[in-house]
Amino acid sequence: MNYDTFVDQVAWRTGTAPQRAVELTLATLETLAERLTGGEMLDLATQLPRPLAIVLRPTPHTEAADRFGAAEFVARLARRGGVEEPAARDVARAVFVTLREAVTGGEFDELITQLPRDYRDIVEPALAPGATLRRA
Repeated sequence: MNYDTFVDQVAWRTGTAPQRAVELTLATLETLAERLTGGEMLDLATQLPRPLAIVLRPTPHTEAADRFGAAEFVARLARRGGVEEPAARDVARAVFVTLREAVTGGEFDELITQLPRDYRDIVEPALAPGATLRRA
């Protein structure tokens, strides 16, 4: 999936303008990068458009995953994205659905296995059979 399509899908799913969708997507990916191991971040980054992949590049500081739950994920995303926590949860869902569409070869499933069960509410929409590319 190219960059513009990714952004358009997040914008459509969040009901925001494309520039705001970029900000929210980057905030989500930065938060996800804190939660994933360096290897998993790199695997995911190789399948995303460069402007999005940059925030997933592992560094010595981010090589090990920070083991936080879904509530902390949403709280961090809310702070980064400048939104309330219920909106941050919706943003995370939109980005996860779009990630599922953007990556291939089981990479999304590998990403999900690194997240504990309490993330189910956030990632379940991405796992639903009807979670496919939508056109406005």
